[in-house]
This record gives sequence, structure tokens and C-alpha cells, in this order.
Amino acid sequence: MFTAELDQTIAAVASAPGGGERGIVRVSGVDAVALVGQIFDASKDGAERASQISYRESGTVRLPNFPPVLSDAWVWPTARSYTGQPMVELHLPGSPPLLESVLESLFQHGVRPARAGEFTLRAFLAGRMDLAQAEAVLGVIDADDHEELTAALNQLAGGLSGKLLQLRGDLLELLADLEAGLDFVEEDIEFVSREEVMRRLQHGIDVVRQLEEQADGRMLADDQLRVVLAGLPNAGKSTLFNALSKTDDALVSSVAGTTRDYLSAKVSCGDLSVELVDTAGLDESESGVDGVAQQLGGGQVGEADLVLWCSAIDGQEVDHAADELALDNLKAKHDRVVVIKTRGDLLGETCHQPFEETLTVSAVGGEGLAELRELIAETLSRSSQGERQFVGSTAARSRDSLRRSRESLQRAHEAADGRFGDELVAFETRAGIETLGEIVGTIYTDDLLDQIFSRFCIGK
Repeated sequence: MFTAELDQTIAAVASAPGGGERGIVRVSGVDAVALVGQIFDASKDGAERASQISYRESGTVRLPNFPPVLSDAWVWPTARSYTGQPMVELHLPGSPPLLESVLESLFQHGVRPARAGEFTLRAFLAGRMDLAQAEAVLGVIDADDHEELTAALNQLAGGLSGKLLQLRGDLLELLADLEAGLDFVEEDIEFVSREEVMRRLQHGIDVVRQLEEQADGRMLADDQLRVVLAGLPNAGKSTLFNALSKTDDALVSSVAGTTRDYLSAKVSCGDLSVELVDTAGLDESESGVDGVAQQLGGGQVGEADLVLWCSAIDGQEVDHAADELALDNLKAKHDRVVVIKTRGDLLGETCHQPFEETLTVSAVGGEGLAELRELIAETLSRSSQGERQFVGSTAARSRDSLRRSRESLQRAHEAADGRFGDELVAFETRAGIETLGEIVGTIYTDDLLDQIFSRFCIGK
């Protein structure tokens, strides 16, 4: 279905919606250059450039009900374009009525409207990128923070595809050795030993398992990164929450246990956007309404990407002992805990400082808040390394393929270890290779392509 339409020339606005200094109309297809030439007049003869890979022409666009419009035409007359076809981009003033008029004129000359994601789809079908890289294009567009953008750019550059193609190449070599042995089974020629087969299969299993874990981690990272404020009652959590979120949503009182629910707000920390959660004070001895609040707070802590343990710098000795006990219990359950000292504005008074040197903040005076935001961003960025190797859509799509590939390779390994015939080992190895091919798109269906590219905006 898709290949039958590749000869059709398509066009769409490729710049952001709304007005702007510059707007872009993108045209792709075997007749793209000639059809754009029906409405575009170059300021000089560009015939001598027709054989170049790409070039730019300045000129004017002729439109009904408009005076001649100055425009630049970026031309890729060969298959060395983004889509793998002749392609032209008209760069004009970013007036929506003007861009729509350009499209209408092109449509009258035989160009058809592009569907969502059709330019990137053509790039995939032309072999300009694989399926994982095509999904990374959408990841770049939809990135919400620096981490997501970096992951998408790495995937677009072939970071994930390189690993998968290297693994598939290694497994294809192993499959070739196995099948060569089957061809010469009567001559008793061994192309590869069982030990070598098992070693190479185990390497493949390890790589697939690592990618599987990264995909699982990326799916978790698709949710908003969650930072939870925890601590004993009246440790200054709500005041700190209000200061970081720049709201007055959290009730603040000197009476312990004022917060009996949890509140959340979106907070910027460096290049990251996080969900900051204020919880009820942790005190496992409480029951009744307070006990419900404790359980709710504990649930939020369990789902946190980072826990900020708030220790009031003016705490008494009895609070210090309870603080240490609660913190030790928390660290036994959660591996991302950072201790901060609250109420730093009271440092001039007689204060008890129970912990080693940690960050001291004052929600009242604002001291240490900028450093706290930097600490949150640095800790989450460091701890999430390896979790964002995948664009979210690729992670969701590839998890099942990675699981099935790993299971096939494990069955092949078990067959080799059990001294079963090479036919079974080769069969399972081939199955593992084919499921890996689903991720990069060496194996695909029209339904799969429609599912992926329908999420794109028109013009991409």
C-alpha cells in the first residue's frame, strides 16, 4: 500500500503552527522540483546546479491574490535528501494564510497533501533511516526536557540501532556456521564447536537482557520524575514545598501533623521538570487518621525517584534519635535518599545538627534553594543514566520483541547445552534474529507502520 504511493508528490507545512518570522513548505516526490517550478521563479538560471546534491535558490513565488512573494528554495534534486527522493523546501514569511495559499497552488498542479509522518515514513522506506531512528524523530519533537532530547538525539544518530545491528550480525554469523554444519553433516565436519555456540548465544542473551532492562527503565522514566519530601512531623517539609513550588498550597503550622494528605506540584530543576510531592510526616507509631496519612505518605515515598529527607536544624535531642531511626529505616527501603537540613535561617540560634555535612536550606530566606534545585537535577540525571537509552515509543514497542528474542536465544542455548540437534539450535537462533529485526524494521507490516507514523504531526 505504501510503496504504491511513493511516486506521488506530497506537500505540507513543515514549520511550527501559527505565525512566525519564517514558514516552511516541504515538497517531496519524483516530480517535486518540476512541480515547485510551476509557482517558483528563480532569480537566476539554476540549470547548471541541477546535478548537485543540494543547493539554494532565491526567487519569488507566484500566487493568486498575492503580489510576488520573496522566497528561498532549498533543493535536493537527487535521492540524497531526507526522504530519499527529490525534495524542495520553500522558505517564506511565516504567515499562515500565505503558507496555505502556497499549498493550494501546489495542489492545483498535481501535488497531494501529505499525511501525518509521511515524510519520515518515506525516509524509512527509502532506507535513509531504520524504524528506531524514525521513532527518534518524533522523540526529538516531543521531548519535554534535556534528558529526553539527548536520548532521542542519540537514538536518531544510531546509538540503539548500532547495538541491535551488531548483535544481529553476530547472530547471523553464528547461524551461518550452524547451517553450514548441517549442509555437511554426513562428512562429519564441525564448523563451530558446541562450547563456542553456547558462548556466542550467551553473549547474545546478555546483550538482549541489557536492552530489555533499559527499555523497562525507559518506560518507568516516561512518567514524571518524582521527588518526595519526607521527614518527621513538623520538619519544615510544607514550608519547603511552598518555596520550591512558589505556591501556598501546603498548610504550614508549628503543630506537628498538620499535613494529613499529600500535595504535588510541577517544579523546574535545571534542565529537568519534576513532580515535587509533600507528604505527611513519617511516624510509624501513629494510628487512625494519622495512620492513613502515614500509609499514603509511605506509598508516595515508595514510588519516588528521589527522596529528600528533611531534618529540622533546630530539632531537640529526642527528635534527633527518632530522626536517625526513621532515616535508617527509609534507607533500607529506598536507594535514592538525600538528607537536607531545613530552617537554615535559625543557624544563629542554638541548633542541633545531627548529621554529617549536608545541604542546608532556608525556605523563609531562600538560602540554599538554588543549590537544592541543582542537587536534585544532578542526582536524578546521574541515577537515570542508562534508563533513557530508548525513546519512549520505541521502548514500548520493543519490549515484547526483546523478550521473545531473549527467550528464543535461551531455548537455543539450552538445546546446545543438552546436545540436541543443530537443527533445533539453528531454528531458535533464527527466531531470535527475526524478532530483533522487528525493532529496527527489517521486518514490518503495514499495520505497524501506520501505528507508528500516525502519531507524527503533518509535515514531519
